[in-house]
Amino acid sequence: MTVRSTRIGRQSLMAATAALAATALLAPAAVADQPAQGQADRRIPRVVAELDAAAHPLRSTEPGGRDSDLRALDTMIGDATVVGLGEATHGTHEFFTMKQRVLRHLVEQKGFTAFALETSWSSGLRIDDYVQGRTGGDARRLVKETMSGSPWERQEFADLIEWIRSYNREHPQRTVHFVGDDLDFPAVGDPLFDRVTDYVRGAAPGSLPRLEQSYAALRPLDDAIAYVTGTPLAERLSKAALAQQTLELVTAATGSGGEAYEWALQNARSIAQTFAFAAVNLDDPADLAAKQTLRDRAMTDNVLWWQRHTGAKLLLSAHNGHVGYKSSDPVLYPRTQGSYLRDALGPGYLAIGFTFDRGSFLTKDTPFAAEWKTVTVPPATADMNEYTLDRVRYRDYYVDLRSVPPTARGWLDTEHPTYDAGTIFPNPLPRLAIGPAYDVLVHLHETTAAHRL
Repeated sequence: MTVRSTRIGRQSLMAATAALAATALLAPAAVADQPAQGQADRRIPRVVAELDAAAHPLRSTEPGGRDSDLRALDTMIGDATVVGLGEATHGTHEFFTMKQRVLRHLVEQKGFTAFALETSWSSGLRIDDYVQGRTGGDARRLVKETMSGSPWERQEFADLIEWIRSYNREHPQRTVHFVGDDLDFPAVGDPLFDRVTDYVRGAAPGSLPRLEQSYAALRPLDDAIAYVTGTPLAERLSKAALAQQTLELVTAATGSGGEAYEWALQNARSIAQTFAFAAVNLDDPADLAAKQTLRDRAMTDNVLWWQRHTGAKLLLSAHNGHVGYKSSDPVLYPRTQGSYLRDALGPGYLAIGFTFDRGSFLTKDTPFAAEWKTVTVPPATADMNEYTLDRVRYRDYYVDLRSVPPTARGWLDTEHPTYDAGTIFPNPLPRLAIGPAYDVLVHLHETTAAHRL
């Protein structure tokens, strides 16, 4: 969400969530001073040479085939139990396929057993049922139904989901799970409410009438964007309070405790957090930022809950501005999911960002537009992060930013314009210092648009 229409949706919940913020105004983020151009020019040859020495070439961004080129990545990851893998745009084929390639490698070589995506908690539950073989159907249809209108309604994610399902059929003793770590936008359907009421019916039947009465006033939330833009703030605040009260009711319904209680509590929490987020005051810039903080905090909590509950090592997929430690719009996104995860896990969390020098991706003309369109950008200009990164000898590569020599580190710690797109492509370009934002960077020379279903 953002103020200026040119900056909306870079790290959006999904296309619909970005639209929510289109009616709001925020002051533009402050831009740090940049070294004089002459000084930057003098540094660049040394920066490129240092990055050359530290970079590891990628054989491919496509899944399948040998993965010996990822062995250095294993060393960079070390003992991390959560790896955040970003994307500089929400509509790039190579970013999406690279996620499947890294997931396969981490599952087969590093013992990872979960893939978390910047999509709703309830969608994640439904997709996990599919990959675990509890439901049938087709991955393409499932993606259309659970991610309709979002950046993830793409063939690449249908392929990733189908790979997980196939892997699980062959490894029933050690299956990989799919997790939606985001709020329940654009809808909180009946199935999520039913999961909570079914638990309370058995564990605390005396509390069931009150719970059902409260949920009757909330369910179903079929179109959260229409709800936020068309429902008075006072009513939304009242429903947020009611959702919080139901969470407290479920918290007290301990029953015999155990796994069933933990799941019911987590599902009720997701409902409450979604209604709290939907109580955003679109006329208050401070509240917009507070709600984005609530969202990144909730995504963090969902990842940590899953890890505690299952003990799984987890690959987290989201926009660069969520998995990283710094935002290119710090006014609107004062804290990121990555920064919260680093606070909670220390070296147990690793953030990997993506950059690209040129190419195509899917985006929208406006947040309210129905269709995603293909945008093609030219090679980065000399003032941009990607221009210098693309001078490295490898076409596609990755580099551990934590161990680069001082000259390269100084350049990486300086803000420059950067290619960064979510629901729409911002103009002017946002600025970001890459060094403090990520632990590892994957740079691609050229990208192509993701494949629509």
